[in-house]
Amino acid sequence: MMGIATPASSEHTTRHLEVRRLGRIPYAEGLELQARLVAERQAGRVPDTLLLLEHDPVFTLGRNARAEHVLFPEDALRARGFHGPGQVVGYPILDLAPDRCDVHRYVRDLEEVMIRALADYGVAASRVAGMTGTWVGERKVGAIGVRIARWVTSHGFALNVSTDLAPFSLIVPCGIRGRGVTSLEMLLGHPVPIAEAADRLAVHLAAVFGRAL
Repeated sequence: MMGIATPASSEHTTRHLEVRRLGRIPYAEGLELQARLVAERQAGRVPDTLLLLEHDPVFTLGRNARAEHVLFPEDALRARGFHGPGQVVGYPILDLAPDRCDVHRYVRDLEEVMIRALADYGVAASRVAGMTGTWVGERKVGAIGVRIARWVTSHGFALNVSTDLAPFSLIVPCGIRGRGVTSLEMLLGHPVPIAEAADRLAVHLAAVFGRAL
C-alpha cells in the first residue's frame, strides 16, 4: 500500500486563526489592544488573531496625509468621523513568517479577502493599478492600512457595509482625488447585517492565509 507523506512540522499546515468580535469600541482602545497582541504574537504566546469591530466615529491620518486632504476647519475635525458605525474594521495580528514575508503580497491578500467577501453578495469588486484597497468602478468600498513589525502584522482593512458616507466628503480619502467611496448597502440597495459581513470576511481571511478558524 502506498503511504501518504506527512510534513515534518504540522505548524506550517495547521496554524489556527482566533477571531475576536469586539462590537463597537473607541479607536484608541483598538490601538492599545493591537499593541498588546502584537507583543504576545511576537513572543509566541498567542495564535494568529483577527479582531473584527466597528469604531466610534474618528478620522485617521496616515503617514502620507497632508493638511489639504482635510477639507474642513480644525475645530470641525473633532466632530466628524472617518471610521464609524456600519464599517467592518479588521485588524489581523498575523505572524507572516516563514513563508509570507512580503509586504506587497500581504496587501494584495487583504484586498483579495474583501473582493471574495463582496463576491458573496454578487458584487464584482477589483483592484486599481497603483492604488491600494478594493474598488467597484471608480468608488472605493474597502480601505487598507497596515503595519508590520518583525513580520507580525497590525492595523488592516475597513469595509464599508452600511457606513454613513457623508463624512468622506470632508476629506480626501487616502489622499486620492477624483474618486469616490461607496458601501455594500448602497451597491445592493438594501441593508446588510454587519455581523454577517464580518463573518464572511473572517471565513475568507482564513482561506486566503491558509488558517483554520
